[in-house]
Amino acid sequence: MRNFIIKRVLYSILLLFFALTLNFIIFRMAPGNPIQIVASANRLEPEMVDRLIELWGLNEPLHIQYIRYIRSTLTWNFGYSYYSLEPVAREISERLSNTILLMGSSLVFACIFGTIFGIYSAYKRGSLFDLSSVTVSLFSFALPTFWMGLLLIYVMSYLLGIFPLAGTMSRPPPVDPILRVLDLAWHLFLPGLTLFLFQYGFWLLMMRSTLLEALHEDYILTARAKGVDERGILFKHAFRNAMLPLVTNIAIQIPGVLNGAILTETVFSWRGLGLYTWNAIQFNDYPVLQALFFIFALVTVLSNFFVDIIYGYIDPRIKY
Repeated sequence: MRNFIIKRVLYSILLLFFALTLNFIIFRMAPGNPIQIVASANRLEPEMVDRLIELWGLNEPLHIQYIRYIRSTLTWNFGYSYYSLEPVAREISERLSNTILLMGSSLVFACIFGTIFGIYSAYKRGSLFDLSSVTVSLFSFALPTFWMGLLLIYVMSYLLGIFPLAGTMSRPPPVDPILRVLDLAWHLFLPGLTLFLFQYGFWLLMMRSTLLEALHEDYILTARAKGVDERGILFKHAFRNAMLPLVTNIAIQIPGVLNGAILTETVFSWRGLGLYTWNAIQFNDYPVLQALFFIFALVTVLSNFFVDIIYGYIDPRIKY
């Protein structure tokens, strides 16, 4: 295990360095001139444009820009946004909690309820509950998130007026801390429900499929021959072996918690990293996009690193 961890650490560092380099190249090759966008949006004089180019180091040779980019990124200094002219690190930190709250809560609830109903659906295979669960899951998983979001806004906000049309907090926000939490939950419900409906179907179908496959293995037949009750077979034998795909998909979904749901956050004007990414794409805000893509790559590499180690403790058949 120690040798495996050392190899994985070295591999992860190499992979992260490759992602950093690719991140630098892609945005230098991308079309569009962000300086001109900033100049036209803020009506800057030519002298001020030249000053910004010098300040951001865009007049330096490419290899000098690359060295400065690596050093700044690794020290969490992402520079200034081309559009807002604010520090990128500060803007990301202001939005990070909103994205974690939205994506994290929807992921946790979808995983819990999808797994529970997926187990019961596999246990009751062929029943009315199983058929209805699979049908609803396929339907919710196939629908585009932006369409579900717009539908919920139209019904729950526009027609019924139960929830706000958009935003993260009321303006002005409540002064009382308890009212602030309730106001945040009020704004969170519809975008969270949209992502929950989309993710719930995936977890249910995945757990049902892997559990059904495990229930047809030879060791399940042996356990039944030994007189093990069905509850013990389901949870002590089948579910334990069906956990590997579950852990894998959790590791895949974790980076999505930070990535933010671009479509959902845009539809609901949720002030998170997803909406921040969309605005940066619109204005060719390269420092923002480079910082966000680096964070996404970092979280992806780390989540895959940890899940490889967890595998060894979940399944004793895995040898390193």
